[in-house]
Amino acid sequence: MVGEGLTDIVIGGLETGDLPAVLEIELASFTTPWSETSFFNELKNPRAISRAARKDGRVAGYIFASRILDEGHILDLAVHPDFRRQGIASALVAHVIEHLREEGIRFIFLEVRESNVPAIKMYGKFGFEEIGIRKNYYVSPDEDAVVMVLKFGE
Repeated sequence: MVGEGLTDIVIGGLETGDLPAVLEIELASFTTPWSETSFFNELKNPRAISRAARKDGRVAGYIFASRILDEGHILDLAVHPDFRRQGIASALVAHVIEHLREEGIRFIFLEVRESNVPAIKMYGKFGFEEIGIRKNYYVSPDEDAVVMVLKFGE
């Protein structure tokens, strides 16, 4: 699913050859970025979902999620600074929600920095609800995480 105005964005799988672009976006987005090894391990994990949003063949953003039994978990989501505020993150989240729903997932969880109000609002638009706080979950800077869940079929 691609949002309105995003007709030139293509969402598809990620490959190991995409890792340099993913790392560039990760480093530009987070103070405690994932390592190349972490991304590589997720690409090889059979329970992982990794997708890229591409514009003109360039990785503009990505999302990593996992699934186990009837639960999904959004692990990492970022958009290149050149492509932010264009609906790419929302398109990636919508894509993963639909994928997990089709697989019979009943819940999707995620954590987000308490100060990341735009992300919290975006997830809320998809029906994610705040269910708790993980104290001191993040470092550099130290910050609590808001735990959110999206429930299906209840």
